[in-house]
Amino acid sequence: MTTWKVERMAQIADRLWSVKDVSEYLGVPVHTLYAWRSAGTGPPGRRVGRLLRYRQQDVRDWVASLSTEVA
Repeated sequence: MTTWKVERMAQIADRLWSVKDVSEYLGVPVHTLYAWRSAGTGPPGRRVGRLLRYRQQDVRDWVASLSTEVA
C-alpha cells in the first residue's frame, strides 16, 4: 500500500465511511458497491440524508465473514 493510502486510511479511521472510502478499503470500484447493495450483498450501508455511509466495524465484520465462508 502506498504512503498516501496509509495516510488516507488514518484520516478516515474515526468516522463513517463514504462509498469512496469503502471502495478504497476493499479495492473495488464504487459501482461495484452500488451493485452489491442493489443485489442485497456487500457490507451493510445506511443512508444519512441523501448520502450512503458505512460503519467501519460493519465493513470489517463483512470482510471477516467472507473469510469464514471460504474456509
